Amino acid sequence: MTYAVHINIMPLKELLDPQGKAVMSGLGNLGLKGVEDVRIGKHIILQIEAASAEEAGKVAEEASKKLLANPVMEYFEITVAPTV
Repeated sequence: MTYAVHINIMPLKELLDPQGKAVMSGLGNLGLKGVEDVRIGKHIILQIEAASAEEAGKVAEEASKKLLANPVMEYFEITVAPTV
C-alpha cells in the first residue's frame, strides 16, 4: 500500500528564528495586527510504499533523522495517511 507521509520540520523552540522575525516585521510593516509570533519551517510529503502505516512512519523517521532535519537546531513531526 502507498502512504502519504507528511513531515513538519520546525526550529527548536529555544532557538531564534531569523526568518520568522523577518516575516513578523514585514507583517507589522503591512499594518497587519494581532500576530504574536511567527516560526518558519519546512513541510515535506513523501509517498512511501510499505506493508503498514507503522512501517511507512519508520521509514520517514529514519529519513528525517539521517537527512531531512538537523537535530541540533530542528525537531520534526510525522503524520502518515493512506493514499486514495
